[in-house]
Amino acid sequence: MRKRVASVFLAALFVTALSQLFAASAQQDNKASPQVPQVEPTKSRSADTPTMPKASGDDKTPVAKPNDGKPQMLRDDKIMLGTDIVNVTVSVTDPYGRFVTGLGKDHFDVFDDKVKQRIAHFTDDDSPVSLGIVYDVSGSMKERIGRSIRALRRFIETSHDDDDFFLIAFNDRAKLIEDYTTSGDRILGHLMFVQPKGSTALYDAAYIAVEKVQQGRHSKKALLIVSDGQDNNSRYTYKELRNRVKEADVQIYAIGITDPANDSLSGFGRSILEEITRMTGGRAFFPNAYNEAELAEICTRIALELRHQYSIGFYPTDIASDAKWHKVQVKVNPPRGLGRLSLSYKDGYQSFKK
Repeated sequence: MRKRVASVFLAALFVTALSQLFAASAQQDNKASPQVPQVEPTKSRSADTPTMPKASGDDKTPVAKPNDGKPQMLRDDKIMLGTDIVNVTVSVTDPYGRFVTGLGKDHFDVFDDKVKQRIAHFTDDDSPVSLGIVYDVSGSMKERIGRSIRALRRFIETSHDDDDFFLIAFNDRAKLIEDYTTSGDRILGHLMFVQPKGSTALYDAAYIAVEKVQQGRHSKKALLIVSDGQDNNSRYTYKELRNRVKEADVQIYAIGITDPANDSLSGFGRSILEEITRMTGGRAFFPNAYNEAELAEICTRIALELRHQYSIGFYPTDIASDAKWHKVQVKVNPPRGLGRLSLSYKDGYQSFKK
């Protein structure tokens, strides 16, 4: 009897020990489970968080490649852009004023507040533009409008086939005459029978045009102002226009068709057009008001410049900076034999921080 009780007792001890052994093993497995390797971040990154390029010079950094249309980085120069990218449109000319094409990404250096940036996007494609024509039909343009319209036709004929245009005319007030269209003839048709009169609301017209051009279907946006630059009837001040232009990603070109011999305010009008275009990386031209050939040549030049530009994009390395305005500098290192080159571009951008 005692032997049977002892046997049962020993069996119970064995079962108890075995149970404790299994429990300890399970507990150890549970503690070890977090050590299992996870999916690499570059493969599992959420598509809602665009991958930022590294600050190194490697142009083939592998990154997430989701299939849902979110911004992403691909190989080489094929990219979809994130929201914090800064795009700089650059025109390059040689000492004779001829456009220089065929340069590559390696020929450019970009600096943000004097800090060199990695170029994340580069193209020199002949891309279409959404363009607003801001046309002065005030009394001061009465003797000049016929020649300027014929020159404007040359501009439209030289433009990209897929450009879309809108027309804002202004005298006492600014008015949208023609909404976005790919037909240059529709733009010119509105101007053929206009009778210039009244005062000049240039600032209002330019301000409205900056707002309107943001609605264009092309990523590249520009304005062409044709005026003598003399404002005397705007509700917006020049300071308000200047601040709006600084915020906008738009190039502004201007043709100031003034006559220095007869226009008492030609110097003032010239300075206004020069400043507002320079801020955006555009240009201002001041042909003789009665030289139609010169007018046509300038219109052709502006149209060609819009088609022969480099687009350079970078992600700022100091995105958390408290600076409200960032100074951008672009340098070119051309191949031998091209001589000293001139660059034209918007020299700054507003901070992304609100």
